[in-house]
Amino acid sequence: MADRIGRVVPRYWEGVAAALFLLVAADLLTTVYAARAVGVGAEANPVVRWALRRGVGTLVAVNLVALVLLVGLFYALAELLKRTGPDRRRSLAMLVEVFIGLLLFAGLAVVANNAAVIVSGGAAG
Repeated sequence: MADRIGRVVPRYWEGVAAALFLLVAADLLTTVYAARAVGVGAEANPVVRWALRRGVGTLVAVNLVALVLLVGLFYALAELLKRTGPDRRRSLAMLVEVFIGLLLFAGLAVVANNAAVIVSGGAAG
């Protein structure tokens, strides 16, 4: 089972990389375009609105902090998975997969919302 975990964890990292690309990079770009399209005041997230008002550099810094926190959390989960006994490994692997799925869903949701704001010229939802 340890050998299987050694093969699965790198695949989990691939999933996290794809999800974080959506959640951070694609969201960052679409957020900037949405703010230009409808104004910073239309941003629903108060942290992002605060960062946008201070400039793109601040927005990038906020996104980098979020990225580091999420990568750190996933690293901790991956290490815990490697060190977990066989009796609990399956449950923890499911938790890791749910985490990746939620990241992916969040990334898709925020990018879709930003795209809708850009296209419609107003708040989506």
